[in-house]
Amino acid sequence: MGYGNQLYGTTTFGTEGSDGNLTEYTIPDLMRYLPEYYQSIREMKKLQETASDEMGLFLYAIDDMLSQCFVDTATWRLDCWESELGLTTEANKPIERRRESIKAKIRGSGTTTKHMILDTASAFSGGEVDVIEYPAEYRFEVRFIGVKGIPSNMPGFIQMLEQIKPSHLDYSFKYSYTWWDSLKYLTWNSVNLMTWNELRVYE
Repeated sequence: MGYGNQLYGTTTFGTEGSDGNLTEYTIPDLMRYLPEYYQSIREMKKLQETASDEMGLFLYAIDDMLSQCFVDTATWRLDCWESELGLTTEANKPIERRRESIKAKIRGSGTTTKHMILDTASAFSGGEVDVIEYPAEYRFEVRFIGVKGIPSNMPGFIQMLEQIKPSHLDYSFKYSYTWWDSLKYLTWNSVNLMTWNELRVYE
């Protein structure tokens, strides 16, 4: 919004977005573009305030609509992405979880390959993943290398994996945890404040 940067910068208002969060938009000061003799006219100020607010909303709406065209910035139109990809819309799920499912579905479109499973798992875990194939046993193992512990959206990943994997293949998961050697330098006071699960994924 290049022209907006030149026009805006005077006043910021809040409006409630469709996701219930307070969204800010900036309005221009149109009075500054009028001749000086208009500056003291009260009616003109009121008129320009109304026009400025409407222009701010209009330009915000353009940006907001453009945001819906990209998965990483879409919010209130995620249901369109989900519908197009055959995903169930769960409006109560966090937006980031829904985006993960959409991106994984996009990556998982087409013939299932090891690379596709890698991409799908990476989209959900946010870290490096490896897939070990065991052809003779008709199964494969997904190893989460880049993140410690169990990724937060495993139910979503499992649901997606069931959709893209060949039906005759079984699968299992392997997670990464902290080595005991990396904890031996910690003091008892610092360890005492952590839970067992926190120690298992300590960086």
